[in-house]
Order: sequence, then C-alpha cells, then structure tokens
Amino acid sequence: MLVYPSSIDLSSRTLRFLTGQLAIRRGEIGTRWRRLSAGRQALLALAHLRCGDTYAQLAAGFGIGVATVYRYIR
Repeated sequence: MLVYPSSIDLSSRTLRFLTGQLAIRRGEIGTRWRRLSAGRQALLALAHLRCGDTYAQLAAGFGIGVATVYRYIR
C-alpha cells in the first residue's frame, strides 16, 4: 500500500500506470539504486502535481531530502 500524508484524488489505475512506466524506464537506462521505489516515486510526482505541495513538504512526508525530491520531480 502506498501512503502519503495528504488526500490525493486520483485513481489507482493512474498510479499503477505511472509506476509501470517508471519501472520500465529505470530498467532501460540501468539506473542505480534509488531511495524510493518506482511506486513511491510515482506517488511523489502525483502528489506534487495534484496537490501543489512544496519540495520541503514532500521531503518531510516521504522521509527524504529536499534535493532528492528535486531530482525526482525535475
């Protein structure tokens, strides 16, 4: 289960689709280990887009650094 301390109005299908796309892309480029799983990264991006949370708020909510949020969002 993916949890974020905010209410996000989106379908689980949207989250699964974006998670799948991120996982495929990570496999294609042979990415290194990531702090967040593809599912958590998808939730992070969707929380930013849907709720407009700041990088600092997202970092606190996901337990990661602001620089990590910046790299995942940009």
